[in-house]
Amino acid sequence: MRDLLVLLHRWFGLAAALFLIIAGATGAVISWDHELDEWLNPQLFEARTPGTPRPALELAQGVEKADARVRVTYLPLAIEPGHTLNLFVEPRIDPATRQAYEVGYNQVAVDPVSGAIQGKRMWGAISLSRENLLPFLYKLHYTMHIPDGWGIEFGVWFMGLIGIFWVLDCFVALWLSFPKRSAWRKSFAFRWKEGGYRLNFDLHRSGGVWVWLLLLLLAVTSVSMNLNTEVMRPIVSAFSTLSPSPFASRMPTAPDQPIEPTIPVERAIALAQAEATRRGWTAPAGGVFLSTSFGVWGVGFFAPGRDHGDGGLGNPWIYLDARSGAPAGAVVPGTGSAGDVFMQAMFPLHSGRILGLPGRILISLMGAVVAMLSVTGLVIWIKKRRARLRKNIPQSAAVRPELVNGAAME
Repeated sequence: MRDLLVLLHRWFGLAAALFLIIAGATGAVISWDHELDEWLNPQLFEARTPGTPRPALELAQGVEKADARVRVTYLPLAIEPGHTLNLFVEPRIDPATRQAYEVGYNQVAVDPVSGAIQGKRMWGAISLSRENLLPFLYKLHYTMHIPDGWGIEFGVWFMGLIGIFWVLDCFVALWLSFPKRSAWRKSFAFRWKEGGYRLNFDLHRSGGVWVWLLLLLLAVTSVSMNLNTEVMRPIVSAFSTLSPSPFASRMPTAPDQPIEPTIPVERAIALAQAEATRRGWTAPAGGVFLSTSFGVWGVGFFAPGRDHGDGGLGNPWIYLDARSGAPAGAVVPGTGSAGDVFMQAMFPLHSGRILGLPGRILISLMGAVVAMLSVTGLVIWIKKRRARLRKNIPQSAAVRPELVNGAAME
């Protein structure tokens, strides 16, 4: 049994090492993506014109008038002092070709006072330029930039499957880390003074044992991030009833067949605010998004600058059918069934934002640990493989003496 588990652990490690190194390293960086992005690209985040900001809806309408080929799909409803209005857009369908326009950007930074467009970029583009670096790393983290095809997000699925095998390997690794009950203390020890291969081995084994629960947490939440509807919700729903979700109960349409909303954004916000008042919420409507693939408006409730949901389980959202305005579900942090709360915790746990700044620091360190465990695992495999090859050379030479000379010449 142990030999089989060793084999499984070895081959998963070899197959996933590169991807986990990248995911760990990028995860350590993107814990601070907003701060680093603002530092690298002040032209996209710092407003240039002093004065009183215009209403966000008015600014969004100006973006759509400036380029009729796009529609705004995410809009913050309040603007932080001194900041631009950063909104996201998607291309409309060209009636001549029945395909989406090629516009070359999906994020727009608007001066909140003058309404002038300060910058545009394609968020997630494969580029290491200053402007695109942080979005590139963020998307690399969960897709490896593997291209989509036939309506399938292959990168999202691939990293989701890596996450599934990572969850299973966490239990395999824990079992292998304690080969003898009498020597369990060794699985927590580090031979710092000896250094070299022995320390590398301890970093891999004991390092993994000390942070095992955090590794399992990252693995489980990574599955939820990438395969929420496909894998995580069905598993959780087998143990606990989940509240309706428009993204779980509806089939997305093809990119060239968007569901055109008949409920305008102003009406969607008003309906959501009325529902929030009925529920006794005090936070203002802080952002609105449109999913044309699901035909859903979403309105989030949070104060300016709190759109990332730092601390706790995040912000509440109300969903509406984009054609009828009928309620389509809601996310109310900390409420619902045990399964609902578990699902609400996935992103806050994965990002560390559930604990605010300390949580983000911890997750950033864990990203470095994930990369370290993968590198040390590769070193162990290389060391053992070389030892096996050296052991096999005399046996081969006994049958074919010329192999000795051949090995010496390599």
